[in-house]
Amino acid sequence: MRMTTEEAFVKVLQRHGIAHAFGIIGSAFMPVSDLFERAGIRFWDVAHEGNGGIMCDGYTRTTGAIGMLIAQNGPGVTNFVTAVKTAYWNHTPMLLVTPQAANKTIGQGGFQEVEQMALFRDMVGYQEEVRDPSRVAEVLNRVIQRAKRLSAPAQINIPRDFFTHVVDIELPAIVEFERPAGGAEAIAEAARLLSEAKFPVILSGAGVVLGGAIADVAALAERLDAPVANNYQHNDSFPGGHRLAAGPLGYNGSKAAMELVAKADVVLALGTRLNPFSTLPCYGLDYWPKAAKLIQVDVNPDRIGLTKPVAVGICGDAKLVARAILTKLTATAGDAGREERVALVHALKSRWLQTLSSLDHEDDDPGTTWNDDARQRDADRMSPRQAWRAIQAGLPRDAIISSDIGNNCAIGNAYPSFAEGRKYLAPGLFGPCGYGFPAIVGAKIGNPETPCVGFAGDGAFGISMNEMSSIGRAGWPGVTIVVFRNYQWGAEKRNSILWYDDNFVGTELNPNLSYAKVAEACGFVGVVATTPTALTEAIRKSCEDQKRGVTTFIEAVLNQELGEPFRRDAMKKPVVVAGVDRADMRTQNLN
Repeated sequence: MRMTTEEAFVKVLQRHGIAHAFGIIGSAFMPVSDLFERAGIRFWDVAHEGNGGIMCDGYTRTTGAIGMLIAQNGPGVTNFVTAVKTAYWNHTPMLLVTPQAANKTIGQGGFQEVEQMALFRDMVGYQEEVRDPSRVAEVLNRVIQRAKRLSAPAQINIPRDFFTHVVDIELPAIVEFERPAGGAEAIAEAARLLSEAKFPVILSGAGVVLGGAIADVAALAERLDAPVANNYQHNDSFPGGHRLAAGPLGYNGSKAAMELVAKADVVLALGTRLNPFSTLPCYGLDYWPKAAKLIQVDVNPDRIGLTKPVAVGICGDAKLVARAILTKLTATAGDAGREERVALVHALKSRWLQTLSSLDHEDDDPGTTWNDDARQRDADRMSPRQAWRAIQAGLPRDAIISSDIGNNCAIGNAYPSFAEGRKYLAPGLFGPCGYGFPAIVGAKIGNPETPCVGFAGDGAFGISMNEMSSIGRAGWPGVTIVVFRNYQWGAEKRNSILWYDDNFVGTELNPNLSYAKVAEACGFVGVVATTPTALTEAIRKSCEDQKRGVTTFIEAVLNQELGEPFRRDAMKKPVVVAGVDRADMRTQNLN
């Protein structure tokens, strides 16, 4: 079929149903963007490409549908780096389109030229460059299919002078694969270990959400009466109201989940690479069971056994593997200690939930007084935990929420639970600040009828707040954003207190800035909440207002209490050896 290269490009997008693109308009891809509206593709023109990439992450993680990133070559494309690496570790399939400087001038150091393939080499699951205009459709089709198969971003790099060519192209076929179901021997051995286990525990990770396997995990857990813990930042990977739900592992997670995992003799880790952050000690508990047999299931074989030694490794889809294991269990599987195990799950959960519901303040480490001082200094302000309880009271049951990196968001790890998957957006293990705001906008784009509420600390929010200038335009949906306002970079301040003798470098934020007033200046609703009751009511009202397309920014004013440091294992007290003296500073020679 005879067509232009941009027509071929858009026709492949249509075949794959890619209807949403995120970025900032640029001359390098105008031949393609000119066809978007006719093709049924919505271009979400953002204020910063990095935020657009995170919007795409939120859109895809909550819908399962692939979105596209596209921007001007050079500086537009480089702005995608953080978002794409974030999506990579979130296992988010997305299409990264990087128009390249023109072929005839590349290498001359021309305008907006950079090595875009090298830039994203370890950021994406797959990348390919178009070598000839006639191959545009073939390469694009392959890149999209790799994104789906690898559940990761995939990049097509295309010289900008390859558009507006007239070529003969046969549009390529879409080839779908069945997902792997694990080897028969590995399935049988996993079933044997679980059948003989006295205290089996299941860990439910991102792969359970991505594979739509929550119901299958529940069936397996019920057959064994095995408690199920969510892996870190995947609170939606198992229903929080289920009798066997233990809650999330990891930083500030569920103490009940950690105590139950510690008792395991067999651990079934489904759809997780068991990243170190998920299993670090917390609450003084080094809970990972050293003698337990580990069965690890992941669709990517390279991640099996990467962080923990495994007894059985299974390369496969979480849903298919869970179903296969269930059929191979013996008639007596789960019987050993069943009644005692069920009773213990109930007792530990109840104790933890009672503790959580009454937990108002953060402890100080011996020899420090910051949290106690903060409570006395700002006695009229909410603590982070009081705010999180107020939030839980105001959130609709079907809400999608996003979180950010930072101390106040991290304190909230133990609170949210969900009845179904694709409801919780956390930044993941790349850990970018500024994730919460754009991610929830992307979620709302994909779920216009669902209340969507994003959370960010005031430090992290400052990184993405430029989208306040974009999302008020026609066609953008209404969302709710809660900004925890404590006027500090909290995680870094806690580190400074513990290891650097209260030497606060770069931790203080502008106390004169009002995000609520900025919101109003941008045409949104701005609310300042200073009490738990006000915060609960503001969330309830804002979620109702979303139905009318209204966006609300809630500034939740908190005291300066600080939760646990992110990584006690990664920090240590510095020592003075040579010493540093201001008198040694020299004036630069500018001649």
